[in-house]
Amino acid sequence: MSESKKTLYYSHIAEELKKRDVELVVLAGFMRVVGKALIDQYRNKIMNIHPALLPSFPGLHGQKQAVDYGVKISGCTVHFVDEGMDTGAIIIQAAVPAYHDDTEETLSERILKQEHRIFPYAIKLYSEGRISVEGRKVIIKGDREDSSLINPPFSPYILQPGA
Repeated sequence: MSESKKTLYYSHIAEELKKRDVELVVLAGFMRVVGKALIDQYRNKIMNIHPALLPSFPGLHGQKQAVDYGVKISGCTVHFVDEGMDTGAIIIQAAVPAYHDDTEETLSERILKQEHRIFPYAIKLYSEGRISVEGRKVIIKGDREDSSLINPPFSPYILQPGA
């Protein structure tokens, strides 16, 4: 698609969304870089989900990239869409263990379960007015919990002297 047609296409989408008082655009499986005309009208109001822990493994086949790289932890990311490919401010991420014998398919299955949890949650946070953006950072009002995921798991006894 030529740049002028792309601009016209995304301008038309923005106009139609504005006519309908759309406040948030949610993308899932939209495998294109969104045009500037739409982003300018909906800055920090377009959410996308990506099957990797961004900024690692942007673009297509994030799960395969993670398997090929041999990561120990993978996951998914909900982010705001900007002009780049999977480069927008990160809203929420979920981590899953990645195993030495994973395939793209097995890792994808684990990630998909988390995508189905965090995408609706991100939309809920937005609808409640709990999300703000400061530069590249997304601030979630009222959320703070200390937790971690370690893979491979270890016993706490390993860290005790004399164990």
